[in-house]
Amino acid sequence: MIRKYEVLQKIEDVGVVGIIRVDNIEYGVMAAEAIFDGGIPVIEVSMTHKGAIEIMAQMTAQLGKKGLLLGAGTVADPETARACMLAGAEFIFAHCFSEDVARVCNRYGVPYIPGVGTVTEVMKAFECGSDIVKVFPGEVLGPQFIKAARGPLPNAKMLAVGGVALDNLEVWFKAGAVGVGLGSALTKPGGKDGTSETIKATSREVVAKIASIRSKK
Repeated sequence: MIRKYEVLQKIEDVGVVGIIRVDNIEYGVMAAEAIFDGGIPVIEVSMTHKGAIEIMAQMTAQLGKKGLLLGAGTVADPETARACMLAGAEFIFAHCFSEDVARVCNRYGVPYIPGVGTVTEVMKAFECGSDIVKVFPGEVLGPQFIKAARGPLPNAKMLAVGGVALDNLEVWFKAGAVGVGLGSALTKPGGKDGTSETIKATSREVVAKIASIRSKK
């Protein structure tokens, strides 16, 4: 079993989490495979859709031995968190912070990356064992939130989700984000459901863009 610090390091090294947020199981698995083949091995399945657990199970079976780092997203309660872990999730993403979810994640040594929107929430998450927090919704908070929060919290690691796209990646990383989460920007290039090839191509473009941004530091 991969250790917590290894999961966190891989998320930070890759710099992008691909997000699967769909109802259709077949399409979800296809999209996940395309994202993975496009060079993004860190993928989260959102629990907002009923087929999420099945998508996770199929992803684990097909990509688990190839280096996939699978996570579950939009996890708001400890019962869902544990069910996701049993389905193969190696990290837990959330749109909000929950002490109960933090507790169960700490119990099983699984990284918990909760959604935060204030400096107080950032501190609370860190005090409860999180090493990275998710700035959400990114389109509301903006990159300036990360830049401002890192003033009093220079060591805070923040990952942005919401409002992140290929054309504004550099702004987020320059503000201090250690990574970003991309959903429809990967699975719906051009605003409509992508094919395996278009999703793969978009994923490659994102990976190349992040590498270029980081090479400038």
